Amino acid sequence: MSNEFAGIIIVGPTASGKSRLALALAQSFRGEIVSCDALQIYRYMDIGTAKASSADRALVPHHMLDIRYPDEDFSAGDYQRIARQVIAEISARGNLPFVVGGSGFYLRALIDGLFEGPARVPALRERMRQIIERRSPRVLHRALRRVDPESAHRIAENDSERIIRAYEVYLVSSKPMSWWQKQPRSALQGYRWLKIGINLPRALLYRKIDQRVEEMFRSGFIEEVQALLSRFPRQSQALKAIGYRQVADYLEGKLSLQQALESTKIESRHYAKRQLTWLRADPGITWLDGSGNFLDLKNQAAELIKSFLDKQCDGTSP
Repeated sequence: MSNEFAGIIIVGPTASGKSRLALALAQSFRGEIVSCDALQIYRYMDIGTAKASSADRALVPHHMLDIRYPDEDFSAGDYQRIARQVIAEISARGNLPFVVGGSGFYLRALIDGLFEGPARVPALRERMRQIIERRSPRVLHRALRRVDPESAHRIAENDSERIIRAYEVYLVSSKPMSWWQKQPRSALQGYRWLKIGINLPRALLYRKIDQRVEEMFRSGFIEEVQALLSRFPRQSQALKAIGYRQVADYLEGKLSLQQALESTKIESRHYAKRQLTWLRADPGITWLDGSGNFLDLKNQAAELIKSFLDKQCDGTSP
């Protein structure tokens, strides 16, 4: 028998059905779900992040949800530290951790570790935030592209926090983040992972994304954003997320409701493309077709897990 613990990773772009599949599998394999989503860690952000319902949480324990307020900072390093402890506790209980989500950067931080780059410099970060507030994230993104084109290619033009961190690393160390990320990391030890990805034809994925966004707007998303803005500053990083930013603009009269809806759809589709680019760079993911019957998808995934666990028990490699 292997001395390592087993773990399952379920990944895919937004609206691909990761959570539904993970919930069904976790019930069959005595699992506990560990969210790997950069926004579901925030309290009160439920509809816009497609967070697991109270009914789903009653069926299977869920972790890494609702652990920060929207105006609090939360980094990939924070995620790595807390999630690794959560996974260790799940394994100690004799249960199977299911890491589920589409935040590729958080997943890499969890499994492979983070680069040991320079410490944050609050004063420098604040100056960069002021530049972004006065002008736009694209100004800093263009500056980053000149000194670290590799990182700039991976980071979206409106992802303020990641732009700030990448440019900060260069300014402080005179080396680009892409250089630091190639240095040895503190990988998670003692685990073997089965990675399952859900693949959908592009047209079907985009249709599912559009349907999800429409359902969000029908299900109280505007009221959710109103409540958040009544408690937290508009400039909170969490409230700059896709959907939340558009609804805030609608509430301020900058967009019509239809414009907010359509902009959310478009940006969600672009985000899904970025997720797929990141995930498809990982050769360790076994991709399953999610366009057919859900029961077939579940059975295929269950067979992969069963085979993986059987080999885990007899000490052979998967």
